[in-house]
Amino acid sequence: MHMEILQIVTLGIIASILYIVTKALNSSFAFYIIIIMAVIIFLSIIQQIGAIFQLIETLGQRANVEGMYMKTILQIIGIAYIADLGSSIVKDAGLSSVAAKIELAGKILILVLAVPIITAVIEAILSFLPA
Repeated sequence: MHMEILQIVTLGIIASILYIVTKALNSSFAFYIIIIMAVIIFLSIIQQIGAIFQLIETLGQRANVEGMYMKTILQIIGIAYIADLGSSIVKDAGLSSVAAKIELAGKILILVLAVPIITAVIEAILSFLPA
């Protein structure tokens, strides 16, 4: 685990140096370096992400949480990470306004998915209150 982060940080530093050097020569090629680096890092951690999702599912089953809620929570986590990754890549390209729109879309999609969970929590709270 510790070696993996060292490898990722080293890759990030090398990619940053390559980006700085190639940006003056060919800015579009420099941007491809950033995209390739992001994909490599994502692929290197995908196994750990799968393990985390599996752990969350197992905990949900042990706690007798409905499958729909666990699926929704996992989707929310996925949307958050994908929106953040996409936003970061677009920011690296110098398009912060597009990045802001990606972040907004991610937040709205998360809220849409969270509505059933919020509704269930409110209903559970109301069921405890005296009529």
